[in-house]
Amino acid sequence: MTRLKLFLFLGIFLFSTNNVLAQSKKFRVVGYYSGSPTLVDSFPVEKLMHIIFGFAHLKGNELHINNAHDSATIQQLTKLKSRNPKLKVLISLGGWSGCATCSDVFSSKKGRKDFSKSARQLCEHFGTDGIDLDWEYPAIAGFPGHKYQQADKENFTKLVKQLRKSLSKKYEITFAAGSFKQYIDSSIEWKKVMKKINFVNLMTYDLVNGYASVTGHHSALYSTAQQFESTNQAVNQLINYKVPKSKIVVGAAFYGKVWENVADTTNGLYQNGKYIGNIIFRNFNSQMSPDSGFVYHWDSIAEAPYSYNAAKKIFVTYDDTKSIALKAKYALDKDLGGIMFWELAYDAFNNGLLNVIDEVKKSYKDQK
Repeated sequence: MTRLKLFLFLGIFLFSTNNVLAQSKKFRVVGYYSGSPTLVDSFPVEKLMHIIFGFAHLKGNELHINNAHDSATIQQLTKLKSRNPKLKVLISLGGWSGCATCSDVFSSKKGRKDFSKSARQLCEHFGTDGIDLDWEYPAIAGFPGHKYQQADKENFTKLVKQLRKSLSKKYEITFAAGSFKQYIDSSIEWKKVMKKINFVNLMTYDLVNGYASVTGHHSALYSTAQQFESTNQAVNQLINYKVPKSKIVVGAAFYGKVWENVADTTNGLYQNGKYIGNIIFRNFNSQMSPDSGFVYHWDSIAEAPYSYNAAKKIFVTYDDTKSIALKAKYALDKDLGGIMFWELAYDAFNNGLLNVIDEVKKSYKDQK
């Protein structure tokens, strides 16, 4: 090899290595948290870049913390900065059932101003670093009975603009986004909104939700012939809308969704059934053990696990260590902004799913 070729080779190698290191370093790890104030100390919060409290709600036009327990939780989250000085703490509005008046409040200029002012006041009071919006959903049906209207789409943009004006660049603004096609197409003015926010938390879970009468993968990485919605589908859709990849944070599930009365066909996958609830990751081993009749299965197309109990006709869809490692690597490979999850309180206290994400992030440069 000539000296010139050697220099060119080393230059390309160093450029590639530096890019990988930079991507791994800026890769966000974001966890929502709605557990008790004392429980959060049990988790390796040093491995997070953001922790988001769920949830605050509207009281009139203002962002409101419901009770002393929630206030104590937020205070404890900010204290975690003594363990992780780089940790950002955000307060989230809403949640699945927590935005009953959002459509009305955010339809007026006064409502948006009042909310934005109160959001800044809460950040200043608690010493937090910003606001997350979890309105499910603008302009389309969400929680049963919650008002929605076509104007929500434009009003969400106005809300984000007013928030940015009130919070300035000192505070971060994020929002939780549905990862299904109707939401992405109908709820958000992506080009306008993404200019004002730091990143979007794409809820690439609950893709088969509790209202579905047919089972499937609720946190699939890839689409299948039987299931259109997936992480990859949602990410590609956002990229088509010109959403910057560096602002897309994909979601992982630290829980499983359970259906009963599911026929023993294809091990319960894509079969009729009745949704009966969730299982948190920390209880997977005890509640889905082989001794109790559950058999583990892996879908190599969706790159997602599921378990089926033939005797009890129970089907469970979830993320596990394998699927979350693949999802984290997917986000790194695609140069996305990171990975988030619902929620930290569901993780194991030792060798949990947050550890898996952290290991993938740290070892990514070696995989390249």
